[in-house]
Amino acid sequence: MIPRTVLLALVLAGAPFSAPPAAGTREVAPRLTIARLQYDGGGDWYANPSSIPNLLKAIRERSAFAVEQTEARVTLLDDRIWDFPFLHVTGHGNMKLSDAEVVRLREYLTRGGFLHVDDNYGLDESFRREIKRVFPDRELTDVPLSHPIYHLVYDFPKGIPKIHEHDGLPARGFGIFLGNRLAVYYSFSSDLGNGWEDVGTYGDPPELHEAALRMGVNLFVYAVTSRPAS
Repeated sequence: MIPRTVLLALVLAGAPFSAPPAAGTREVAPRLTIARLQYDGGGDWYANPSSIPNLLKAIRERSAFAVEQTEARVTLLDDRIWDFPFLHVTGHGNMKLSDAEVVRLREYLTRGGFLHVDDNYGLDESFRREIKRVFPDRELTDVPLSHPIYHLVYDFPKGIPKIHEHDGLPARGFGIFLGNRLAVYYSFSSDLGNGWEDVGTYGDPPELHEAALRMGVNLFVYAVTSRPAS
């Protein structure tokens, strides 16, 4: 595990992410937490209610990041989005972005934001359609097993763990890279969010809950420490 002092140094060295304050306004320090993305289309963006609080608790206990206890909830057109380096998307149904949201998501990611999408068994088709609108010239590709996201804090030499079974497909971690930076991480057929929920919620064993939390810690640490300098 990376020492807490090293992680703290990485945080302090990171460039501010939030947009510059408007003239005549007072700048407010951004909240360090995970923002759950609320989207239209009918999908249950609010799924797995205990997942993010449990992950935030793990981040506080296992790293130098003084994250808050509660998640944020934002839409893509909410100006608060610039305060959050980590956006989380989940759900079982349809995801639909407006043209303005497509533009905003592209801007958020190109300016250093990180998007984690967790396919909760049902989001795959609509997410792939919408992310193609965001980056029509880029493909979702398998994130190499050598990538830091699998080794930054906890070691996952075989890649993303398989947490919850649905149809037996292997867990895969897809990504979109902007230059050398991984800007979008898509956990497919893994159900990390199910694993982050309270133990016993889905009947998965405690060791899978732990594996999911460890992968989540890696995702968050990478999101915060990989932001480009302004």
